Amino acid sequence: MAVHESDICIIGGGITAAMVAEKIAAIRPSRSIIVVEAGRSLFDVENRAEYRQRSLEYGENQWPGDFVEDQAADGIISRTMAVGGSALHWGGVCNRFSEEDTRLKSLYGLAVDWPIEWKELERFYCEAERRIGVSGDPGPFTEDARSEPYPMPPMPMTHNLVQLKAWAEHSGHPFWTTPQAKNTRQGYGGRNICMRCNTCEICPTGARYSPDYTFRQLLADKKIQLHDQTLVRRLELQDGSDRVAVARAVRQDGTGRPEQHTVEYRARTFVLAGGYTWSPHLLLLSANSRFPSGLANRSDHVGRYMTGHLAYQTTIDTNLRIYPGMNEQHSLVSRAFFRRATDQPYVRHDLRVWESGGGRAPRLRDAEGRLLLGDAVLDEWQTRTSRGTARVRGYYDVHPDRESRLTLSPTATNRWGDPLPVVRHKLDAASVAREPAVRAHFETLFDLMARANDGRRGTISGLSYQDHPAGGCRMGTDPAGSVVDPSGRAHDHDNLFVVGSPTLPTGGCTNGTLTFVALALKSAEAISTS
Repeated sequence: MAVHESDICIIGGGITAAMVAEKIAAIRPSRSIIVVEAGRSLFDVENRAEYRQRSLEYGENQWPGDFVEDQAADGIISRTMAVGGSALHWGGVCNRFSEEDTRLKSLYGLAVDWPIEWKELERFYCEAERRIGVSGDPGPFTEDARSEPYPMPPMPMTHNLVQLKAWAEHSGHPFWTTPQAKNTRQGYGGRNICMRCNTCEICPTGARYSPDYTFRQLLADKKIQLHDQTLVRRLELQDGSDRVAVARAVRQDGTGRPEQHTVEYRARTFVLAGGYTWSPHLLLLSANSRFPSGLANRSDHVGRYMTGHLAYQTTIDTNLRIYPGMNEQHSLVSRAFFRRATDQPYVRHDLRVWESGGGRAPRLRDAEGRLLLGDAVLDEWQTRTSRGTARVRGYYDVHPDRESRLTLSPTATNRWGDPLPVVRHKLDAASVAREPAVRAHFETLFDLMARANDGRRGTISGLSYQDHPAGGCRMGTDPAGSVVDPSGRAHDHDNLFVVGSPTLPTGGCTNGTLTFVALALKSAEAISTS
């Protein structure tokens, strides 16, 4: 059996693991760090232009090998398991939460307050934006004011977004472009400038931030060790102590009995960076006689309060001449509904607008079948796209019930016999009760946007899942009602930290990745002194 020792063992290889490893290595360069990831190292940026081309031409998978065959969860929305995690192919949108998200209980009597002040969180937002490289427009609102400018200027608006911004603001609400983890300045973070090629899920130029860049740099500088294709199966405590002593793992690059591939990690500090599914899952798998419900789980809160947010969306026909394929993933956002008066019905959401695209690509023959060449292709395309379609969506705030949870499957196991996770979201009673009012609000808002622009609204639909999910190891100051403290340290084990998305008490009403990173960077400071 291989035994590896380090000062800090980070379990998981996604964006929060990359940020924690990078920050600790800078603060405490003498600390030895091992990062353990169940999936493969896809350090193949030189091939991504080819993957992109084959995806465009043949519909092939852009990320071959980014998952582990039998390491899946019932209810998860992404199967990605590789060095870099889901941020290998994220869209790069870096919206912030607002102060209301940290004070829901005190302002509205809903859910809980976060155990962190807004000003402290804002400091780590700025750090997160610097580390991953965010380009953005601060927008017109002064609430939640930024203490630092964005590291890079906003991405230029396409012709489509210029038209859509003027169109959307006829409704009386201001819009600006979403901040993006994409370079608008050549060389930031050693990456290229964004060419706006509209295939952000696989960036062929390296302009969009991806955690594998951070890991490669840390490895090149010999600041970490990275053990990929290694699944941590359980954590074990020191004899007579609540401190974690060992992470027992298994190599996944071969076949045979588990004992033929067993790996043992010993460290002074352990960090769970496996996201909202795999971090609580590992704690539940690590149950023992002293912690029969799982490690860090005296409070019976591990796997509970799984959170995220929902959305309503529609399409609206416009009189705008807009064209598909023009960097469609760069969208408009309004925070006009982030702030809700305490004496009004509670409906909080962002509001997004972007071009709907579909079905109007240039073609090589006209309606009569005549061959089109040169300028004739563009002329025909412009004539045919005289009415564009706007896609409109609002992510809205919902709050988790205690029974919104991750549990261990009674039947499904991986090849090593470990029960796999089951995720089932459940809204709390207040969220359920206000759902009709939320739906009515969006119907009124979408109708207003259509009428203000002489447009025609399509069908309104809602998400069937909670997007940008989080929770399962919520942070708090009371050990009876939470799993970790505000720095991510487990109440039950002083050398165990959980970082990123699992620690969120509530899921906000906009993209969560920047918030996951900000909280992980806060945790990194505490880990560095542990």
